[in-house]
Amino acid sequence: MAIREAVGVDGTPLVYSVTGDPDARALVLLHGWAQSSKCWGPTVLDELAARYRVIAVDLRGHGYSGAPAAGYDDSAIWAGDVEAVLTAEGVTSGAVLLGWSYGGLVICDYLASHGTSAVDGVVLVGAITSIGRGEAGGKVGAAMRAAIPGAMSEEPREAIRALGAFGNALTGPPEGKGAQSQALFGASLATPPHVRAALFNRSASHDDLLRSLDVPVLVLHGTEDSVVDVSAGRHAADLIPQARASFWEGCDHGPFVEDPGRFVKEVGAFVDNLG
Repeated sequence: MAIREAVGVDGTPLVYSVTGDPDARALVLLHGWAQSSKCWGPTVLDELAARYRVIAVDLRGHGYSGAPAAGYDDSAIWAGDVEAVLTAEGVTSGAVLLGWSYGGLVICDYLASHGTSAVDGVVLVGAITSIGRGEAGGKVGAAMRAAIPGAMSEEPREAIRALGAFGNALTGPPEGKGAQSQALFGASLATPPHVRAALFNRSASHDDLLRSLDVPVLVLHGTEDSVVDVSAGRHAADLIPQARASFWEGCDHGPFVEDPGRFVKEVGAFVDNLG
């Protein structure tokens, strides 16, 4: 694994890892709100890297990337972040963008600005595609509603209590996943409070983009997702012309945590069928 850095349009350093055959298809992983590129876990990363050139990004404000004071409400800046990573890696065609949760919104920001010339396919995992009041593509679930606004607080006890309200939303049944659950919880707390708040302090509607997408998209969403409501996934699947949907019965917000093997199999089958 190589750790590298690109620079966003506003000068923010963007840290990412690259694993796998440098000549293989680029699979770009974009994590969710208050997480990091480590969220995917070694099993998923290793198995995907055996087949693809996996580029796992720390979004701005998360992980080892820079956390500027402002700019999180600007779709053009998010789009520029993805473009900066692709440019740094020399990816000009054939890429697959995979976004979990908020990562789906970042993908839409990028596609709205840069189009699909460098992209052969998209995977949306428990993802939002729009954000703001009344946006069907951004509907959150009960666990997320319960965490707001405490999850944005700078007061430690309040933030810990609010983020703890997620319970097992990111892992599903907790048996055997204690270490991973703690790592995900730790990543949430490690994300600066001003970033946690700023990511929600924006509005963006990408429904028109979804209607006009000219590449295949896999929508993968748990039916019991308590962070991003499954209706957001169904909304995207209904709008996207070349959508392929996989709704996991009884699964919460982290399909790749609940069943890594199935996740890798479904993503692999989609990517390999792109030609």
